[in-house]
Amino acid sequence: MRSSTVTSLAVAILLASGAVFGTRTYLADQQARLAAANSTKVPEKTLVVAAKPMRFGDRVRPENLKAIPWPSEEQPEGSFLTIETLLGDDTEPRYAMEAIDPGEPVLSSKITGAGERATLSAALDQGMKAVSIRVNDVLGVAGFVRPSDRVDVLLTRVVRQQNNSEQTYVDVLLQGVKVLAVDQTADERKDEPSIVKTVTFEVTTDEAQRLTLGASIGTLSLALRNIASSNVEQTRPITVADLGGGLISADLAKSSEDGRFATIEDLVRKVGDELGNRIDSVESRMKTPVREKQVQIAERKTEPLLPVEPKWATVGVWNTTKREEHRVGMIQ
Repeated sequence: MRSSTVTSLAVAILLASGAVFGTRTYLADQQARLAAANSTKVPEKTLVVAAKPMRFGDRVRPENLKAIPWPSEEQPEGSFLTIETLLGDDTEPRYAMEAIDPGEPVLSSKITGAGERATLSAALDQGMKAVSIRVNDVLGVAGFVRPSDRVDVLLTRVVRQQNNSEQTYVDVLLQGVKVLAVDQTADERKDEPSIVKTVTFEVTTDEAQRLTLGASIGTLSLALRNIASSNVEQTRPITVADLGGGLISADLAKSSEDGRFATIEDLVRKVGDELGNRIDSVESRMKTPVREKQVQIAERKTEPLLPVEPKWATVGVWNTTKREEHRVGMIQ
């Protein structure tokens, strides 16, 4: 074997041994670092969420909560890291102020403070008031108004003019008012419509005055808003004179464009003509017997009364100085 070949083989073996040694040293160093990191590992963060559904007024109990891992450094505002921190002392319980579904973080804004009651006053924002008005199945949008909805409040009133005439107005009194409760229900997750008698709003002091005055001088009704609608519309009072013949709805206008409206109009006109002909026929039948009766009465003639023929005849006879009359029967 040549010497060069032996030399190359020795160098290759030497380099391979160095590579293996270096790899083992690197892996051992990495394992040592991982072990050191595990020994000083920071405890994993958690977040308290609801384990069972909770509704307005429910007491927050340990069995209704659970802590889940929360890897992020940022947490929702008002959240709790541990169940013990949320519950606190057993003698000062907390209550749910809003509906909380399973898996939803339990925030301080959705529960009462320690020892506080679950009342509607606790659900009011700072500086806001709660005012209730009476409604019925029509004024209350057939019971579809639920807590946390936004509504416009309309006022219908009668105003006396200077000439002593009365004019009826409909004004938009308030826009985008938040509904706190309907009757005695403040659960916003209850979505079944029901006929209610009162609706409670969250309003400012000025808005509370408007609602109270409006309820005393007229009739208040509600207009349900879209859940995403937050704009303020420009409105004006509507009077009876503004009603007119009414605006044609979009569907009716579309029907008139494609000829369906004309067909309906012709059908209505045909029915009206047929009904008019029947009424005329009935009237003519009612008048005909009266005319015949009048003619019959006009044609009647009074028969003349004939003189009664006498059955006796008187005959006068003179006897010397006096005249005597004798009745003689007549031969018929």
